[in-house]
Amino acid sequence: MLTKAQLQRLRSLREKKHREAEGLYVVENPKVVAELLAAGVAFAELYATDAWRAPASTKLKPSVITADEMTRISHFPTPSAVFAVGRISRAALPAGALARGLTLALDNIQDPGNVGTLLRIADWFAFDRVVLSPECADLFSQKVINASMGSFARVQTFTVDLPATLADAGAPVLGCDLGGDDVHDLGKLENAVVVIGSEGRGLSTDVRRFVTYYVTIPKYGGAESLNAGVAAAIVCDNLRRALGR
Repeated sequence: MLTKAQLQRLRSLREKKHREAEGLYVVENPKVVAELLAAGVAFAELYATDAWRAPASTKLKPSVITADEMTRISHFPTPSAVFAVGRISRAALPAGALARGLTLALDNIQDPGNVGTLLRIADWFAFDRVVLSPECADLFSQKVINASMGSFARVQTFTVDLPATLADAGAPVLGCDLGGDDVHDLGKLENAVVVIGSEGRGLSTDVRRFVTYYVTIPKYGGAESLNAGVAAAIVCDNLRRALGR
């Protein structure tokens, strides 16, 4: 049985300030919990009702709680059968990292679903890393983690001062922009940084100063724009195809 203090602490993790203070994040989606366990995430705490069937990869024995307790700690209107608590861990971007391999850079992407989707895209196309500006949605929010699925644990992510980092990229910086060159004409680039801006404002002025060249996806119909995730996937696919792997 959970104490009042435990209930309050677990509920409080829905807010970023409490996640940062505790150094903890939460995942409730059973499929995502299974994905993260398979990816080797060692959760700090695990709570589950009798309805949850733990994957074979689960080493941490869950604390069994009632459905009513799960409802009280859940961050969602409809609680799941599992509530996992992980430790927030951040690493500094190694010096010169962007000069090697493929990097996806997120410039002020504030929608959590888009950030999570972009992590999945980076994972799908085997990008070496994702760098995020501090204004992006919180990487450790449930909405980001759920949208990313297991990619949250598989992709190296770094929160950086994006303009300063791009200034010393050491590789071509590709900015996605409607006024850019046709992405299908993109040549072979072993090392590159793809920068995606927010759907509403595009790339920020400070980031634009360090774009090597702009690319766009040819428009044949009447849609005004593409979702950030869709645009990123098309650009990443063209980079990979040009490399032949």
